[in-house]
Amino acid sequence: MPDRTGFVRWLSALGIVAALSSAESADWSRFRGPNGSAVSDARGVPTEWSASTNLAWKTPLPGPGSSSPIIVGDRVFVTCYSGYGTGRGSAGDIQQLQRHLICVSLKDGQILWNKEVAAKQRDESYNDMLGKHGYATSTPVSDGEHIFVFFGRSGVLAFDLDGQQLWQTLVGEGSSSHGWGSASSPILYRDTVIVNAAAEAKSLIALDKKTGKVAWRSDADSIHGSWATPVLVDIPNGKTELVLNAPYEIWGFDPDNGDFLWFAEGVRDDTICGSVVAHDGIVYAIGGRSGSAVAVKAGGRDDVSKSRTLWKKSVRSYVPSPVLAGEHILSVNNDDGVLTGLNTKTGEQVFKQRLAGDVYASPGVINGKAYVVTRRSGTFVVNLSDKVEVISENKLDDDTDFNASPAVTDGKLLLRSNRALYCIANTSKK
Repeated sequence: MPDRTGFVRWLSALGIVAALSSAESADWSRFRGPNGSAVSDARGVPTEWSASTNLAWKTPLPGPGSSSPIIVGDRVFVTCYSGYGTGRGSAGDIQQLQRHLICVSLKDGQILWNKEVAAKQRDESYNDMLGKHGYATSTPVSDGEHIFVFFGRSGVLAFDLDGQQLWQTLVGEGSSSHGWGSASSPILYRDTVIVNAAAEAKSLIALDKKTGKVAWRSDADSIHGSWATPVLVDIPNGKTELVLNAPYEIWGFDPDNGDFLWFAEGVRDDTICGSVVAHDGIVYAIGGRSGSAVAVKAGGRDDVSKSRTLWKKSVRSYVPSPVLAGEHILSVNNDDGVLTGLNTKTGEQVFKQRLAGDVYASPGVINGKAYVVTRRSGTFVVNLSDKVEVISENKLDDDTDFNASPAVTDGKLLLRSNRALYCIANTSKK
């Protein structure tokens, strides 16, 4: 077990269930669940498992990927890729690259269908950094009737739940900052699919979800270097804003037309991976290789860096996105596995503890406990009730990377590696 020195008792109750939107026995239909909150009050999810304990099923995948699984009813959807840059020997012939959208039964892990999508335009060539996450990093999103996927230069595609392709729209053929490929996940707003196409077109783009036609487009050269997934933020006046974590700044947009509304000083880095999280109209961003944390009140206009910034701190959390747990915001740093808790009102550090190195997945909070998935050191479950402590370290018989954030529904936790999709459930129940 890791050294728990430095953990402290919470000075107040977390109030996780009452404070945040959550999902119990519900679809986990996008990256990090309901509005990207990564919070669920689902009951019966195991806190301990292994290759022989509480593993309901394991489904080998036809290729690697870093995208997270999503849950729609009794089905699980996940993407992967094959044919090129899979880490099995040489990179191969880039012309053979193809993505897969896989539909799996939530009940038993059986693959119900596998749709292969050939690269529409030549992708960025394999390199060491791109190889850390691969060519299937964007998590799908669903409205309950359709599945939408973002495959970088091959565009955005829509499928029905039976795997019939409905449309495909290209959103650019540009090259990402440093040649690191695509990663941002699509989200839904009313009748549109919104993608951060920073790598492909230096743009935020909204597509009509029925036809795939461009509904609006907001271009900005300085978006280059953002792999963050946009988040919808409800503000006190009843309106909704679209907020994006961008290099050095946080941006607010009108999701109905893409109009740029406001900006504030944000994470101090030219490459941004983590998304923001929001609650009660306040947006929180943590990240950067040098370490930044900031809280900004949404709903302003133009430069709100001084007028609406609530606090700024220094916290390293380069790749993963943070998660809100009641009065605290949790983050984990990618290269040393340090889990940090800040007070949401003041930004003051509540605790700081190293779990294990090398983390790409974003943490989730399930029924008051933090689930932190590391790449090669298993999943840590951390108690967040009266006392903050690691209660388990859980490893599976899999030596490939676990880059994806977890998905959850009542009684089940879904994890994916570069090799397989796993369902964790209480197998002792009859």
